[in-house]
Amino acid sequence: MTQLWHLLLYGLAGTGAGLLALKTGIPAAPLAGALIGAALVSMGGRLELAQWPHGTRTALEIGIGTVIGTGLTAGSFAELKQLWRPALLITLALVLTGLVVGLWSSRLLGINPVIAVLGAAPGGISGMSLVGAEFGVGAAVAVLHAVRLITVLVVMPLVVKVLLPMGQSPPPS
Repeated sequence: MTQLWHLLLYGLAGTGAGLLALKTGIPAAPLAGALIGAALVSMGGRLELAQWPHGTRTALEIGIGTVIGTGLTAGSFAELKQLWRPALLITLALVLTGLVVGLWSSRLLGINPVIAVLGAAPGGISGMSLVGAEFGVGAAVAVLHAVRLITVLVVMPLVVKVLLPMGQSPPPS
């Protein structure tokens, strides 16, 4: 089977699992589903590892950046007048915590420090996996972020429901 067919099969597996994941209602489910679908095909060992054409990753990075960028509006920046302090505090706390947890995990568990630091870094699967790919550890970073993201998306809504008094809805954003 040619490499083009392999890429098509990987793409179909990712698309199918991503569309199936939409049924769960979990935020970012299509991304996590696509990751799991393509990974299952890859781990099956029946196909060669995907060798994407030159420039594919760059095109995907541009696409992801465009999708994220279109979510930023003039209203988003207007909110920064009130939110810049918490944004700065939260960002610094998350980056420092990610570094500490990543380095500590690396030493404690004996894993590659690059994987541990990027896996513990704040950010989403797509962004951190692309950064990890630059260092040759994209798949491992994606696995760590997928576990984190799925756990957070399942646990946090439950925590919010428990913390809010009965019958009270969350404050408007």
